[in-house]
Amino acid sequence: MSRNTYIPIPVFDTLEEVLDQYKTIYADDNPHQVIRQWLTHCFADTKIILPSFAVKDYQMALNFLYSYRGSTDTFGAYRRDLERLLQWSWFVRYQSFLEHKREDIEAFIEFCLKPPKRWISFKKVARFKKDSGKKVPNSEWRPFEAHVSKIDHKAGIEPDRNKYQFSQSALKALFNILSSFYNYLLQEQAVQVNPLVLIRQKSKFLQKQGKTQLIRRLSNAQWEMVINVAKDKADQNPSHERTVFILSCLFGMYLRISELAASPRWIPTMGDFFKDQEGHWWFKTIGKGNKARQIAVSDAMLSALQHYREKYLKLSPLPSLNEKTPLISHLKNPYKSITNDGPIRNLVQQCFDEAADLLESEGRQEEANGLRVATVHWLRHTGISEDVKRRPREHVRDDAGHSSGAITDRYIDVELRERARSAKDKTISS
Repeated sequence: MSRNTYIPIPVFDTLEEVLDQYKTIYADDNPHQVIRQWLTHCFADTKIILPSFAVKDYQMALNFLYSYRGSTDTFGAYRRDLERLLQWSWFVRYQSFLEHKREDIEAFIEFCLKPPKRWISFKKVARFKKDSGKKVPNSEWRPFEAHVSKIDHKAGIEPDRNKYQFSQSALKALFNILSSFYNYLLQEQAVQVNPLVLIRQKSKFLQKQGKTQLIRRLSNAQWEMVINVAKDKADQNPSHERTVFILSCLFGMYLRISELAASPRWIPTMGDFFKDQEGHWWFKTIGKGNKARQIAVSDAMLSALQHYREKYLKLSPLPSLNEKTPLISHLKNPYKSITNDGPIRNLVQQCFDEAADLLESEGRQEEANGLRVATVHWLRHTGISEDVKRRPREHVRDDAGHSSGAITDRYIDVELRERARSAKDKTISS
């Protein structure tokens, strides 16, 4: 099959499936044969002839991915870019990624910036699906996805493969992941050099960021409208007490949406709220990078917790020691943890949309437009941005789980405000 007609077929499944496959492969006396059987299964419905180096490449990539089994999000990011590298290497470059030099990696990066249309999908789908009880590649899967903004989607504008753009954040992640992968191969003595370090002018791909950047957050007016919309919904339907609590957690404790849902690494429960010997309340969680942290719980957040437990869960106002009640449960089963953050994201998005409509009806068009492009993660940014105005930076840093104070400093917008004020009265003509 020509490189000009090849349509990508996935070879790496979910984290759970990859873990099982890894154990199966290395429990067998002939690991290469097991890998060959798997790859043959993946491409069974095609006329593709796998390259001779495919088994070795797959094994090295699988070993690397296995080392990131502690975090679903990290695994997903590394799997995404390694799959792209593997697909390109095998079916476009016709070369093992163990043989790549600087010019090969540069060619791959340029390929990612403008992939062929047949490599681009319009939606995120599962890589594999069940067919007669067996996992088979999903023919709808592609390594790249074309998106439109939330405003365009609401206006009925569809994604266009011709307008696909590989974002700067995605490009930065790609550089980091590839460099990490080749450092691993170097340590395993599978390659002699990391080709990423030989790229002299990364600036031809990566844009340099300014010293101070605006944090994407909600304004106070937007946040007040969003939380009031949720409270109004709760007055009409008690199930939305859960929505109010979710918003409170995202804003009041700077939680990431992934920290609200159960995952293989962590199942958040009411018992994660606890009181120390001095009567202070804390919340413990496992966050990005599988990193544990304790978050100081404010009186307002504690009040939101009490309200949620009494009004929605019909429990005592405060959790008991090691209580196993899910932090966020399924709507129909309060004793079952929610394992997918999709429903949480949808609930928050509904509140954003309704709040934007209300702002628009009040003539506050700019606030409405800003809210229409906001994402759930902006609530974390908003909570942090508000708290650095009144709390010590180090306290906010630790509650947010930032690896350094420099990250927290991005939320201190004093310098931006000063710059804006100093520019306000500049004249263009006398």
